[in-house]
Amino acid sequence: MKLTNRRKFLTSLSASAASASVMPSSFFCGGSMPGSTCRAADPTYCPNIAFIGTVDRRHSHAQHFLDRHLLGYTWNSGWQLPRIELASIYMDQRPEGDLSQERIRRHKLNAFPTIEEALTLGGDKLAVDGVIIIGEHGDYPKNEKGQTRYPRYEWFKRVTKVFEDSGRSVPVFNDKHLSTQWDECVEMVEDSRRLEFPFLAGSSLPVTRRMPDLDMPYNAALKESVCVAYGGIDSYDIHALETAQCMSERRQHGERGVRQVHALRDENFYSRIKADDCETTRRLILAALSRSHNLPVKNGFPTDTLSLDWLQQQLPKVTAYLIEHNDGLRTTMLLTGIRDFNYAGMLKNDEIVSCQMYLPMPGHGSTTADFFNPLVRHAETMMLEGEAPYPVERTLLTSGMVIAGVDSLHAGEKELPTPHLNISYQAPKDSLYWRV
Repeated sequence: MKLTNRRKFLTSLSASAASASVMPSSFFCGGSMPGSTCRAADPTYCPNIAFIGTVDRRHSHAQHFLDRHLLGYTWNSGWQLPRIELASIYMDQRPEGDLSQERIRRHKLNAFPTIEEALTLGGDKLAVDGVIIIGEHGDYPKNEKGQTRYPRYEWFKRVTKVFEDSGRSVPVFNDKHLSTQWDECVEMVEDSRRLEFPFLAGSSLPVTRRMPDLDMPYNAALKESVCVAYGGIDSYDIHALETAQCMSERRQHGERGVRQVHALRDENFYSRIKADDCETTRRLILAALSRSHNLPVKNGFPTDTLSLDWLQQQLPKVTAYLIEHNDGLRTTMLLTGIRDFNYAGMLKNDEIVSCQMYLPMPGHGSTTADFFNPLVRHAETMMLEGEAPYPVERTLLTSGMVIAGVDSLHAGEKELPTPHLNISYQAPKDSLYWRV
């Protein structure tokens, strides 16, 4: 698509997203794709879903989603049976430790050799009510920046081609960020609008439990956000950015886009953060760390009081994205070795709002990855109701932040202007994180 047309699309995207917290159901059910799914009024409706995954092995994302969509999950003091039916499955790779064949036999799933056949159930036209794309994990090539080129964009385009050939569309859920290339991210959101289907994407962090159980006040006068987390670039950075973004987007006037991203590592980050204009950032880093249950310790307790100097001594290896939003908000994402996800935001009256987004990983505080429960539930709800519960613009913007952060590192930790991240949207008043 030509750059001028992309800019027109982003302008219309910002305008339409800012006008409402979620799209009206008429947006998804009508127009040029008259067969779009929208049957929430029927209490007996159980949507038939095509499940598209990269690899199903122990603790892979496909395993986390597939097992919950087949067996159910804990919810509201009980066991929630699946509210959708898996009509078909396509699994791209079957390495050693593959679990998909056992699941297929046990649950008598219809496995297909291609994505197209999974969507058409072996026929000529779309024959399912929704599509789940889990393009994470597995053996896929890396680009020159070290980003894994998971087939999310390619698969999404194959799905939408079936929609176009069939003359109707259905809801689509895409796990994690959209793509490693910005034009592809934009095209995916554009396709969902053009073909009029609900599109939900992103991470489990915005919807998992929080400790303490709190939210950013809606229309808050917020001036800065920080997330201190862990993990690598182009994998856990999307989690950390969505941790901050799901809070920041609730500020006055909503999200107005990002004008610059600057990625720094190790000593370069610590030197920058000690500058006079980073006093609030330093306070927020310590506030976020105060929510962590995984601070560095010796003999069962930290070796000194919590401070930036102590943190640098204990955790000298860090990766940070310093983000400047169009409306003046600053967001700092810090990846280091603490093993949890912690947020802190400073309001304009100097009040700090902070919490931990609870993510107990299997083998590190849990046996099951139940932070996937609310994400699975929201995907199910979209399939049932025909509306995405929160805006895909959040994941479009955070996908762009990830790409810009990686680009900044690849360019030698340079500041990168991001006029293309002029994405505006208004968050829903209910942030939909896991409370029950």
